[in-house]
Amino acid sequence: MRVLVLGGYGLIGLPVMRALLAAGHEVTGLARSRGKGEAQLPAARWIGADIATLLTPEDWREPMEGIDAVVNASGALQDGGRDTLDALQHRAIFALIDTCESVGTKRFVQISAPGASAKSETPFYRTKGLADAALKASTLGWTILRPGVVIAPTAYGGTALLRTLAAFPLVQPLVLPRAPVQTIAVDDVAGAVVSVIKGGFEGVDADLVEPQPRTLEETVALFRAWLGFSKAKTTLRLPRALGYTVAALADVAGRLGWRSPLRSTALRVLEDGVTGSANAWETAGGAPLASLERTLAGMPATRQERVFARTHLVFPLLVVLLAGFWIASGMIGLWQSQAALAVFGNAVPPMAGKFAILGGGIADIAIGIALLFRRTLKVACIASVALACAYLVGGTLLTPAIWADPLGPFVKVIPAIGLALAVAAIAEER
Repeated sequence: MRVLVLGGYGLIGLPVMRALLAAGHEVTGLARSRGKGEAQLPAARWIGADIATLLTPEDWREPMEGIDAVVNASGALQDGGRDTLDALQHRAIFALIDTCESVGTKRFVQISAPGASAKSETPFYRTKGLADAALKASTLGWTILRPGVVIAPTAYGGTALLRTLAAFPLVQPLVLPRAPVQTIAVDDVAGAVVSVIKGGFEGVDADLVEPQPRTLEETVALFRAWLGFSKAKTTLRLPRALGYTVAALADVAGRLGWRSPLRSTALRVLEDGVTGSANAWETAGGAPLASLERTLAGMPATRQERVFARTHLVFPLLVVLLAGFWIASGMIGLWQSQAALAVFGNAVPPMAGKFAILGGGIADIAIGIALLFRRTLKVACIASVALACAYLVGGTLLTPAIWADPLGPFVKVIPAIGLALAVAAIAEER
């Protein structure tokens, strides 16, 4: 069967595509970058497109050409600099359903979420619920699968958040520690999709969750043990208000293109509990679903898992420190321009010195601001290294005595170069 997978190289989409290929299907992935898709899974066909821009049935005509079945594994947690939920999870899927009906698509598999409803006050749940309702009202052979917290070797979203929380040294800070959570292995989600594509699950609307719920505190403790970190000396059960304060900052970062898993939507979802009907899938005829213990046992943690957990914990701090360094450097230089000019002495003509200080200050601030935006982070890191090196070379030629300054202004630039290189290396885009 010829299957189109939306969100093809996402947390769920990529394992689904691999499982479908292994089952003998012809698979096409649709994602924002065709090149990234081809690099990750060259055996599949890829279409590069932003789903949020495919808002009419006509927009879907070309992607749907020759397609027998659709798997919608796309989605986003909440609105942000790169995501608009109403377009991505609602209007685009409405248009796709219309196209599927007109071209005679045989099956449509919707990856939704437990508790998603068109009446929900949470945009994530509401837009998913609207698409679910439209699919149920269609003439298509539909199936809706609702995974809990998806656990995968690839760390995005909730599975990344659990790793990050488990990386705190000595103590375990948690908001909503008693919130009930049910997980699901990403391979079980992929296996369920393959079963649906094979046939026999039309009209099924089922949660995909492990047999028993556990608290967030218990879940994170399992992740600490899996990663090989020592058991927390104590658990800091933090007030709900503090959690929402942190989430508000993450929401602001979301407007700058960052997809933090700890935004306000995640807390609202967690507050209600991420749970579902554990036997719904098996009742429909599906294979048994693994518990978190079995899931973790099937993907042993290695050094790279521990390194990811620790670096993901400190990465936001590194970005803020680096951006703050450059913004402060530029502002202080402009504010203290006369003192900065005096440093040049007679080595530089006064007018040239003024232009150098003005240009350097503006460049510093521009780099600092660019570091705060996800899309320009890597370019800004490279620019910061280049500018810092230029400062050191120019300063050495014009004012070499500063190397002996007891406060070490030149020496302190070198760690900033190292920090920029580290941030650029860690900042892997999905």
